[in-house]
Amino acid sequence: MEQREKKYIAPEDYLEAEASAEVRSEYYHGETFAMTGSSFDHNLIAANVSSFLHMALRESGCFALSAGMKVQVDAKKHYTYPDIAVICGEVEFAEGRNDVVKNPVVIVEILSKSTKNYDRGTKFTAYREIKSLKDYILIDQYDYRVEHFHKKESGQWVLDDHKRLEDSLTIRSVELELPLATIYDRLDLGLRRTALSKDAS
Repeated sequence: MEQREKKYIAPEDYLEAEASAEVRSEYYHGETFAMTGSSFDHNLIAANVSSFLHMALRESGCFALSAGMKVQVDAKKHYTYPDIAVICGEVEFAEGRNDVVKNPVVIVEILSKSTKNYDRGTKFTAYREIKSLKDYILIDQYDYRVEHFHKKESGQWVLDDHKRLEDSLTIRSVELELPLATIYDRLDLGLRRTALSKDAS
C-alpha cells in the first residue's frame, strides 16, 4: 500500500489553529501532535508543584505558569506545552502573540509512559537551546523519583537524581528548595502499586 505523504504545517498556521482548537497539540518540525488526557496522579503532582511555586514566588519577580501556556522553543520548528514553566522578570512573548512565551527559567515536565523518552531526549535537547532556561525538572508519576537538570555558568548541564521522599531539590535559578514530600503530597505510590498488582493477579 502506498504511504500517504505527511502534510507540512507552517508554524503560523499551527498557532492560528491552536488558538481555537478543542484539543491542544504540540508542534515539531511541521507536524502537530495531539496531547492526550493525563492521569489523576499526573494532575495532583502538577497541582502540588504549581501551588507551591505560586506561593513561594509571590514576593519575587518570578511566577509559575500552568500547562495551558505554550513555549516557543524554536520560532520556525518547535512549540510545546510544558506542565509548568517559571518566568522571571518581564515576559517575552512570541511576536504578535500573548499565548506563547519565549523566556522560561524553569520547566517542569511530569513523565508518562508515552512521553518519557521524548521528554528526556528530543525535547530536552531542544529545550537546552532556550537561552533563559536554567532548570529542567522531570517528575516520575509512577515512582518517587525526580530528575533535576540544572545549568552551570559554564553552560554544562548537571543531573541531580532524587529518589527519597526525604530529599529536596534546590532550584538555584529562583533560590527555592522543593521537597519531594511536597511534590508527592497525598500520593501513596507504594499503596497504588500494591493495588495495581492485586488487580493484575
